[in-house]
Amino acid sequence: MMYPNDSNWSSSIEAPLVILNEEEITWSDTADVVVVGLGAAGISAAIEAKDGGCDVIGIDRYVGGGDTALSGGVFYSGGGTRIQQEAGFDDSPENMFEYLKQETQGIVSDDTLMRFCNNSVKDLNFLEDNGVEFRATLSPIKTSYPAKPYYFYYSGNESVLSYSQTATPAPRGHRAFGKGLSGSALYRPLHQSAIKKGVRMQLQSRVARFVINENKVIIGLELKTIQKPHRSKHARYYQWMNQAKMFLPFMSAKYRKQVLEMEKECTDTIYVKANKGVVLSCGGFVMNRSMLKHYAPKYKKAMGLGTTGADGSGLRLGQTVGGSSAHLSNVSAWRFINPPIAWSQGIVVNKQGQRFVNEQCYGAVIGRAMCEDNDGKGYVILNKKMLKQAYMQSLPTKVWLFQMFPAYLCMLFASKKGATLSALAKKMGVPADQLEATVQQYNEAILNGTEDAMGKSKEFTQLIDNGPYYALNVSIDSQFFPLPAITLGGLEVNEETGAVKDERGVDIPKLFAAGRTAVGIPSNMYVSGLSIADCVFSGRRAGNVLAHHINQK
Repeated sequence: MMYPNDSNWSSSIEAPLVILNEEEITWSDTADVVVVGLGAAGISAAIEAKDGGCDVIGIDRYVGGGDTALSGGVFYSGGGTRIQQEAGFDDSPENMFEYLKQETQGIVSDDTLMRFCNNSVKDLNFLEDNGVEFRATLSPIKTSYPAKPYYFYYSGNESVLSYSQTATPAPRGHRAFGKGLSGSALYRPLHQSAIKKGVRMQLQSRVARFVINENKVIIGLELKTIQKPHRSKHARYYQWMNQAKMFLPFMSAKYRKQVLEMEKECTDTIYVKANKGVVLSCGGFVMNRSMLKHYAPKYKKAMGLGTTGADGSGLRLGQTVGGSSAHLSNVSAWRFINPPIAWSQGIVVNKQGQRFVNEQCYGAVIGRAMCEDNDGKGYVILNKKMLKQAYMQSLPTKVWLFQMFPAYLCMLFASKKGATLSALAKKMGVPADQLEATVQQYNEAILNGTEDAMGKSKEFTQLIDNGPYYALNVSIDSQFFPLPAITLGGLEVNEETGAVKDERGVDIPKLFAAGRTAVGIPSNMYVSGLSIADCVFSGRRAGNVLAHHINQK
C-alpha cells in the first residue's frame, strides 16, 4: 500500500479531506453518481447510470475523450456480432472465450471472462444505440491497423497457429466508421449522447482529493477547475499538444508544460458531492515517468502512448482511501513489424543473434518478449529483396502516415548493412556464428517444408538468402522507431460489481473503478480493441450497479 507521504508517490493527488459534518463544505454541485475521467470507460459508466435513473456528473481534466479519442477507435467484439455475420463469419461467445483465455492467462476469473464474451454483442449494440457506426468491410491482409477503406479485421493473434489450435480464428476488430483515425468517431457520439440524456459535464477540472467523513466513507471530491478566462487557451494547448505528439514531440512537450502550468496557477477550488458513489476511470500511468520507472523499469525508455491525464491519478485517488492495486509492472509495448509485411516475413533476433519470438504475432507479444527477456533489444533481419518489398509496402497509398514515417526512418537511419551475414553481425555487435546458424535454421525449415521453429505460418516466411543483408534496429531505445506503450495494471476490483477492494479484499463503500484505472480483461496481454472493449464492459458494469443495486443515501 502506498500513501501521499511515500517518496515514490509521484503524484499531485493529496490525502483525503476529513470532515465531521457535510455542511462544513460549500458544495458546488451534487449528484447520485460522479464519474472521474470521461474516456470510453467513464462515458459508458455515465450513460449506463443515467439510463438507470441516476443523476450523473461527469468530471474530466480536459475536454473529455482521454486516450480513447486519440486512439485508433478499435472495439474488440465477438460472439456473433452483426458485423461478423455481415462479413460472413461464424463466432460464438464460447469460441471467443477459448481464444481470450490464452491472452488473459487468468488475470480475471473464467466467470468474468465468460461474462465479458457473453456481453460482447450487447456492448457493441450499446455503442451503436448511442450513435457509433461500424462497417463490415474486412481488411484483406493481416495488419496492425487496417488501411483506410477497411473497418473490420483480425486485430489480435487469432490466426497464429498456437492460438488457432484452441479456438477457430474469427476477426473481432471493429473499427468505428469515420474520417481518419477512428478514436474520435467512436468517442464523439458517446459524449453527445451522454449530454443529450442529461449527464452534466464538469470539464477542465482536475480532482485533487477525496472528501470523506470520520468513518472514512467518501462524501465527495475536491476539484481544481480552470478559471473561465483561461479555459479556451487551456483547451487549445491541450489540443495542440496531442496533435504534435507523434511527429513533433518537442512541440508537444512545450504545450504540455504550458498546460500543466495553467493547471497549477489558473484554477479555482470547488467541491462536488456524490450521494451514491464515485467511478474512477482516469486511465493508466504511462505518462508519469517516475511511476513508470518505479513500477515497470524495463519500459522506462518506451514512448508513452496517452494523454497527459494518463498520469496515475485514478490509481492514487483509490489508494488514498485504502484501495488495493495489482499488476502495476504489466505494460503493453507495441513492437509492430507489420506493415510492412516483409518485415514480419524476416526474423527478429536479440543481441546474441538468436530468434526469440514468432514474428507473425501481434505487436504486444513481440514487445513483451523483447523487453521482458531480451533487455529491450531487437533487430529485424532481411535481405535486399525483402528490403525493397518493405519500401513498396510502406508507400503512403498503402498504409497510414503514422505507419509509414517510422518504417521509412527505421530503414533509412536505423539499419546496418553487410555483404555477408558475418559482416552484418560484426556491425551489429552480435556473434557471427550464432546469427549465421539462426538464419540457416530459418531457411532450412522453409526449403524442407517443415514447421518453423517459432511456429510462424508459411505465408509469413520468406527465404533470407543472397546478400547484402540488413539489420533494422527496433529496440526500445531506437530513436527512429519509437516503441509505444501503455500500462495495464490498476486498482483491484470486485469482478461482479467493479467496486474497488481494499487489501483485505473487502469492497470500499461508494468507490468503483473502470478501464485502465482498474485491473481488467487486458491487464495481462493487450490486443487491439481489447482495452476499449473492457472500458465499455467495466464502465457499464459500474454504472449499472450504481443505478440498480446500490441503496445508499
